Amino acid sequence: MNGPKYKRVVLKLSGEALAGESSFGIKPSVIKSIAEQVKEVAELGVEVAVVVGGGNIWRGKIGSEMGMDRATADYMGMLATVMNSLALQDSLEQLGIQSRVQTSIEMRQVAEPYIRRKAMRHLEKQRVVIFAAGTGNPYFSTDTTAALRAAEIDAEVILMAKNNVDGVYSADPRIDPNATKYEDLTFLDVIKEGLAVMDSTASSLCMDNDIPLIVFSIMEQGNIKRAVMGEKIGTIVRGKN
Repeated sequence: MNGPKYKRVVLKLSGEALAGESSFGIKPSVIKSIAEQVKEVAELGVEVAVVVGGGNIWRGKIGSEMGMDRATADYMGMLATVMNSLALQDSLEQLGIQSRVQTSIEMRQVAEPYIRRKAMRHLEKQRVVIFAAGTGNPYFSTDTTAALRAAEIDAEVILMAKNNVDGVYSADPRIDPNATKYEDLTFLDVIKEGLAVMDSTASSLCMDNDIPLIVFSIMEQGNIKRAVMGEKIGTIVRGKN
């Protein structure tokens, strides 16, 4: 087998991925499985950064629908991502993988503040870096965080791991049995057709910086390694044709 196709990657995990079949909380068996897959990739010499969402604990959108101030609701969501990041860090370190959590909102007692050059140094030393607390600003999603951090640290690809779908479809395959799975798309296609891959801000960032995106299922063991090795899984979204 040839070596990995990518040297440095950003793995984007939704908060819901950590909850497994549940809609809330962290399922120990799921986070352990994800940590094992990250370990498998890190041991190939691939530099791995992770961005975790917080939807399994709190969604800013729900808070704003309740009448809560949108910025406050979003800050609560950022704190949820910190909880998920610490849980993932603990799972990784139980497997012997060194990791660092860096937060966009300073909380020095539990994690490092985000410093780009320090993050890159950790990656060069084969530590997994977990970016928490989004961009540190309300109104921006963790998808946008993944795109921004990927551009900042010169990642070659964003691996978007999903827990309920194995790629990008023309419609929700759980609702529409006629939904078509795409194998190859451009970010312009995603924006024009309103496909539920990532929000338009994140898509534009990836497109402008020519960072490809691979969308695949996290529920099948070994899929992160398959993506890193360049195997054809899920859907690849490119900046250009």
